[in-house]
Amino acid sequence: MSSSLARDRFTQEVQRPDEAINLALAALYIAQEEYPELDCGVYLQRLDDMAAELRDRLPTEAYPLKIIRAVNEYLFEAQGFIGNSQDYYNPHNSFLNRVLERRTGIPITLSLVYLELTKRIDFPMAGVGMPGHFLVRPTLAEMAIFVDAFHKGEVLFEEDCRDLVKTMYGKDARMLPQHLEPIGTKPFLARMLTNLKVIYLQQQDIPRALAAIDRILLLIPNSLMERRDRGLIYYREGRLSEAKADLKHYLLNHPDAPDSFEIQQVLSQINATLQE
Repeated sequence: MSSSLARDRFTQEVQRPDEAINLALAALYIAQEEYPELDCGVYLQRLDDMAAELRDRLPTEAYPLKIIRAVNEYLFEAQGFIGNSQDYYNPHNSFLNRVLERRTGIPITLSLVYLELTKRIDFPMAGVGMPGHFLVRPTLAEMAIFVDAFHKGEVLFEEDCRDLVKTMYGKDARMLPQHLEPIGTKPFLARMLTNLKVIYLQQQDIPRALAAIDRILLLIPNSLMERRDRGLIYYREGRLSEAKADLKHYLLNHPDAPDSFEIQQVLSQINATLQE
């Protein structure tokens, strides 16, 4: 299967209303661009089979903390899933098929596996896109706890999350209330793709970085930062007409951007070159 067909399938899936998007399937379509022969049904079935095994391990009394403990014991002890701290920036950590095969990943993909299992056992949970880290939480109103899938399902409270942000960003870092709110399916997928974008830019893999940005823009069409970044990449790659369109769009919709002067300078250079 060609990567363009995988893109078409991803596009079709994410055009649904947020709550109707199949998160695991959309994540597999992201992977399918990298692995064209990937059979999504095989990995969806693997999640079904894992959930069936987990269901047999659930406690008789369905208290939320007991269910979380059962999930943790199954996923991290019986199945051996673990956060990949040794090779954190390996792109494989962002592809659901590889995470299921290798039983290791980064916070957001391990959270994805966790969410897919709890969905299948009818225990409602949602992703939490904290700065620099990704968690999951029960969606029950009275359950103000968070689960860190990267650290074997460690249960955290709000103060623990605040401490985590300060550990990552310094003692003056502030966590806003919205950082602990459940994240929607499209922002979830966009964050997965942003991880890939950053990795590929660091590796100077421009085609894959652009492919990640294009898919982010399918999810969040009004993302000015992505339009700016794509425009700058196009400029560096000599794709001047495309760069001009993206950078003009960025300035038109964000005229008071802090980098507006620098972007205008780039546009001036583009215009001068196109007129030669």
